[in-house]
Amino acid sequence: MSEQTGPLSGIRVVELGNFIAAPTAGRLLADFGADVVKVERPGTGDELRRWRLHAGDTSLLFRTLGRNKRSVTVDLRRPEGQDIVRALAARSDVLLENFRPGTLERWGLGPDELRALNPRLVVVRVSGYGQTGPYRDRPGFGGVAEAIGGLRALTGYPDRPPTRVGVSLADSVAGLYAVIGALMGLLRRDREPGANPGEVVDVALYEAVYSLMESLIPDFEAFGVVRGPAGSALPGVAPSNTYRCADGKYIVVSGNGDAIFRRLMHAVGRADLADDPRFADNAGRVAHAGLLDDAIGAWTATLTQEAAEAVLRAASVPCGPILTAPDIAKDPHFEARGMHERHRVRLDGDRETEVTFPGIVPTLTERPGRTRALGPELGEHTEAVLAELGVPGEAVARLRENGVI
Repeated sequence: MSEQTGPLSGIRVVELGNFIAAPTAGRLLADFGADVVKVERPGTGDELRRWRLHAGDTSLLFRTLGRNKRSVTVDLRRPEGQDIVRALAARSDVLLENFRPGTLERWGLGPDELRALNPRLVVVRVSGYGQTGPYRDRPGFGGVAEAIGGLRALTGYPDRPPTRVGVSLADSVAGLYAVIGALMGLLRRDREPGANPGEVVDVALYEAVYSLMESLIPDFEAFGVVRGPAGSALPGVAPSNTYRCADGKYIVVSGNGDAIFRRLMHAVGRADLADDPRFADNAGRVAHAGLLDDAIGAWTATLTQEAAEAVLRAASVPCGPILTAPDIAKDPHFEARGMHERHRVRLDGDRETEVTFPGIVPTLTERPGRTRALGPELGEHTEAVLAELGVPGEAVARLRENGVI
């Protein structure tokens, strides 16, 4: 793996997480230069290696979320394995974990024990319900967090079961909050050199979702409003919806700004609605959202998606097609922005091919992040990392023979 050059170069991170949430945080830190050592189970590794596995033994999902990391295999249930994690934590800046609350403590690896070795260590803990509260011991996955956090009550259509988006939204948002917490812990540590102990960041999956719910609870408490699913519309904002075109494709149109709405109505041939005083502000438009959707939908039904988009773009109305994977893969804007990175990857056995992977977000002008390597092979860096910890070769061989690594 090439040298770290990003703004987090020199920051050392131990990642004890599996699946999506903590590994997302580790990936983001690694993207911008942190040395992230991912600790995995010997023999099997992170279960993510086999999620959406189409061939071979390592999924491209893992190659994406594991990029720029080093993989070390350690059995955390064994005292010798716990000693390795303590040695890693003693020389690191951040530790990420997403076990059920109390697990690290049972292994003697809780924040108090680790910060006794390294008082400046920032410990980031991701769990379903957080480290405290009556639900702390419940098992929690992202899909459940989306239900508990309020999101699933708003998805889909009123006459159908709630739906979910096709990605791990709760886990990914929790990973973002984990990074924010880690960076704030590092910032505090550097601003307050005497700060002792280091920060402990507690991220709950359901709270990550709940934080996205905008005024869901304030509106209920103040006005008794109980929001429910609204299909493809955004309640309280109009017009903003998805409309079918003559070729069977769909276009998303957001005409909910006052000036934008007037331009939109002129573009769709409804100048009468543009000048109607009932629709001068958002409140009036929301009260007649169905009428406005019908007017826009009647217009899009006469044009192909491409033609409708051209008219709306010319009128400076925010709009766009619903892109699929093949559409995104050939989209020139993604390409121009560096969101398409091509890397050679092993798919099955010795078969390698070039594959497009998502680029790094956000874009920095001075010290941007970069992909130094895709997600590693299981245990690829075990011996190198143990050598950095000063473990002699004969001890490494003994640990491997005993199944500790």
